[in-house]
Amino acid sequence: MTEATQVPGVLDSHGERAAPLQTVYVYEAPVRLWHWVNALAIVVLATTGYFIASPLPSTPGEASANFLMGYIRFAHFASGYVLAVGLLGRIYWAFVGNAYARQIFTLPLWNPKWVWGVLYELRWYLFLVKRPQKYVGHNPLAHFSMFFFMLLLTFMVVTGFALYSEGAGRDSWQYKLFGWVFAIWPNSQDVHTWHHLGMWGIVVFVIIHVYAAVREDIMSRQSLISSMVSGERLFRDEYES
Repeated sequence: MTEATQVPGVLDSHGERAAPLQTVYVYEAPVRLWHWVNALAIVVLATTGYFIASPLPSTPGEASANFLMGYIRFAHFASGYVLAVGLLGRIYWAFVGNAYARQIFTLPLWNPKWVWGVLYELRWYLFLVKRPQKYVGHNPLAHFSMFFFMLLLTFMVVTGFALYSEGAGRDSWQYKLFGWVFAIWPNSQDVHTWHHLGMWGIVVFVIIHVYAAVREDIMSRQSLISSMVSGERLFRDEYES
């Protein structure tokens, strides 16, 4: 935490009044690294996944001279491994990192202040209230959204490796760990469909996530985008008052 003019009225992740502050170190380096690597992996996965579901027109000639879809599949699989390893690393850091590193893995539904915070932030995003609340970590609505985003990422990793195991074979570790998915959906095309729908769910989330981050940086006068670079949350309006 830096030494500067104190900022009153800041809430912690559970809606409790936090100590006065101006900036606070929230996102540790491993969390920031995971965020940006994960973002890049998702861009590659969504782009290549779209072309895997809707392949490019075939071209004449020998297959060895037209390996574009092979490169697309390779990029998809490689990015999938990066996403999976990053997810495991993020879960590990939830245990060894600071309180904000584990925030998105639990929902304090029993806390009425947190529930009130979700409803208040929803009204704030709908332009129904004039002033935002100030939170050191994720605000309750972002907390709620990120929790389900992590569940969606897990679903995509599980179904993705299950589909990969079809090519790797029943003796592969992918099938041994994820083959049980076909007990739920015996028709692998159903798994393809759910995996594809999950991709569009992530695309919609990313659009809303970027919009919310830019909007909050401008309207709530507290840093979000730069926080994922420096790790520090900054409350600008108190600088300017």
